[in-house]
Amino acid sequence: QVQLVESGGGLVQAGGSLRLSCAASERTFSTYGMGWFRQAPVKEREFVGAINWSGDSTRYADSVKGRFTISRDNAKNTVYLQMNSLKPEDTAVYYCAAAREYRIVVDATEYDYWGQGAQVTVSS
Repeated sequence: QVQLVESGGGLVQAGGSLRLSCAASERTFSTYGMGWFRQAPVKEREFVGAINWSGDSTRYADSVKGRFTISRDNAKNTVYLQMNSLKPEDTAVYYCAAAREYRIVVDATEYDYWGQGAQVTVSS
């Protein structure tokens, strides 16, 4: 059982930046594809971005492309989501997820483990 713990959420003004971290309990973290999703009030959970096991391949939703960056440090069992140029529409609970796949995983149903979520609020 992999436990994922997000941190780094908070309140920021539009145009600002935040970095989310997701620490995994699993020593085989490097074998997991990792992803970030978000869910705003009264909206469905949506894909934000994903990274493969080695960190050399990433994919992003069009809505965040060019503003958000996913990275990972396998030595620290941690994946990061750097969010720049934040907009009010980025306000949501952000979740990290782990899939028992080496590749990039976009479909939420393919993820095996989820974190508890971190609130990100962007004020206008």
